Order: sequence, then structure tokens, then C-alpha cells
Amino acid sequence: MKTFPYTLLCPRRMTLAAVLGLVTMGAGPALAQSQAVPTVTVKSSASADSYVLDGVIQAVKQSTVAAQASGRIVSFSVKAGDKVRAGQVIATIDDREAQVGSQRAQAQVSQTDADLRNARAQLERTRDLQAQGFVSQAALDTATAQFQSAQAQREQATASARQSALAQGYTRVTAPLDGWVLQTFAQAGDLAVPGTPLLVVYTPQPLRAVVQVPASRTAAVRQARQTAVVVDSGVGTPQSITPLNRVEVPSSDPVSQTTEWRMDLPAKEAAALVPGQQVRVQFAVAGGSGSARLLVPTSAVVRRGELTAVYVASGKTFALRAVRLGADLGSEGTEVLTGLRAGEVVATDPLRAAQPDATPASK
Repeated sequence: MKTFPYTLLCPRRMTLAAVLGLVTMGAGPALAQSQAVPTVTVKSSASADSYVLDGVIQAVKQSTVAAQASGRIVSFSVKAGDKVRAGQVIATIDDREAQVGSQRAQAQVSQTDADLRNARAQLERTRDLQAQGFVSQAALDTATAQFQSAQAQREQATASARQSALAQGYTRVTAPLDGWVLQTFAQAGDLAVPGTPLLVVYTPQPLRAVVQVPASRTAAVRQARQTAVVVDSGVGTPQSITPLNRVEVPSSDPVSQTTEWRMDLPAKEAAALVPGQQVRVQFAVAGGSGSARLLVPTSAVVRRGELTAVYVASGKTFALRAVRLGADLGSEGTEVLTGLRAGEVVATDPLRAAQPDATPASK
């Protein structure tokens, strides 16, 4: 019996194999080329007369209310966003122990009152007898000392009663100022401990803008001619507010190497702002400073929560490096304050650069 090749008996299988072979041969170069990630060289450019940093709105008058007595929270009558008045009771703590202490103190006051009356009467009788010559001067001195001791015990008991009353008053937590509740940290049923924060209260006015200025920009900010706080509501033209003053906090963060600047805002222009709102602070730098800045394409920036980074070419691979960003200049790119140097090469496609076999594209 004559045999035939399997491929001749199954022409469809042969055709499929041929097609797969052709597809594989054609996809090889394309697949290899897809791992070549486009890059751009970081260059320094002359800075403009102004630059922008991200800031945040803060309340000038803000208070963190903490418990001054220990015990179970019986009631908590406010929540975030509620309006409160100064002296308003916002939480109560179980005061049964404080009540017992106050009753004990009042009992001691009553006892010392009785001892003081007895010592006063004894002193008066002894003084009369000594005047008539029936007792000696030593007896009068003893009665006088007993009366003075009773007076001291009475004052001590009175002070203890006042202290107990204060301790009982601490079980009623009140608002320290007129304003709004920004945040709460407890609720009814929780255990209150002295010093543990319960809530944060703030007044809606006055407000200030706070910005963290990198150390490399501190000198330029000090010499800035003008400062503007730009509020972008997403509708219409962004609002520009000129702050009333500009104050530098005389300390630097040891980790981020930034200095905090605070700018008080006029009440009328800042009426619609709220604490925590993001703003942009624009500094008009004095001309002729000769400073330069680094720009990278906005598409090259990787954002993961609070992390901002770029993929930097290292030989034939990429390494993720954290950077601190400055102003977003739109089509010009994004300013990099720290983390990069001029001449370094970064990937413009972070998703492809994150692949294990990604390589920088040759230019």
C-alpha cells in the first residue's frame, strides 16, 4: 500500500502552519522594535520672569480640641461641617467618678468648717480665762495655734473642692471659638484620654495660602517683586489674589529641604475659599537673575499617589527616579526642581519603559 505525506492529506493544516510561520516571521522585528522606548534629553532653559508652585489654603485661626479628662464619651453632638459657637458643648464624658470626688471634697469642707468653729470658740474662752488669770499664757498660745491650724485646713479643703469642680467641668468639652468643625477623631462610646484630640475647629476668616519653597528657589522668592495666589475653579478665568503679606517660616524640612511660606489673604477675595483647597502661588522673580530650569515632557511624568517620578535611561535599561516638580507650563513641559540633571535621558512613554525588556530607542 502506497503512503502519502500527512501534509498532502491535510492541505488546510499545511496552509495554517504556513500562515503562522509567516506571521511569526513578520512579527519578530515589530515586537523587538516595540520595546524600543522613545526618549528625550533633559535640557536647561533660561527661566522666565516668574514661576509657579503648588500651595494650599489654611485657616489662620484653627484649634485642635483635646480631652482633659478620662472616661467614656457619653455624647458627641457635632460632625465635620457643623457650625459651632464659642462655649458650645460639643461632647460629654462620663463624670460619675468626678462627681464622687466633688462630693468627697465638699464633705471635707464641711468637716473643716466645724473644726474651725470649734477652734475659734476655744480660743475665745481661753482668751477670757487668761485675762482673768485662770489660765497661763501657754494655754492661750496653744488655743491660738489650734485656731490657725483649723483655718489652714479649711483653706486646703476649699482648694480641693475647687479642683474637683474643675475636674468635673472637664467632662464637658466645649468649642474654643466660633467657626466650623473641620474634622472629628472620636464618636460616642470611645474612650477619652487626656491629650487625645477629639476634633478640629476653624474660623472661616482670615485665611492664608501656604507653599513649600525648595531650597534652590528660596533666594529668588525673597527677592520676588510681586506674589499672586491663583485660584482655578475650573469655570472661567482663574482668580488672581494679591496677598496682604508674605512671611517665611525660619526653619527648613530636613527631608524635603523646603521652607514654608505663608501669605495672608484679604477677606473679600478669599470669601469663597476653604481650608485644604489647592491653589497656585506665582512669584515674579527679579530680572537678570540668570537662573535656569529643567523641563521634561508632561507625558514622561509618572504619578503614583504622592510619588512623582520619571524613567531615566541607564545604559540599555531604565531606572525609576523620584523627582520634585514645579510649574506645569503646558506644551513646554513640566518643570523639574530636584531629581534630574541637564543631559540625562528620560523616557517619554512610562508604560513601555516599565517593561522588563524595555530599552532606550537609538537616535
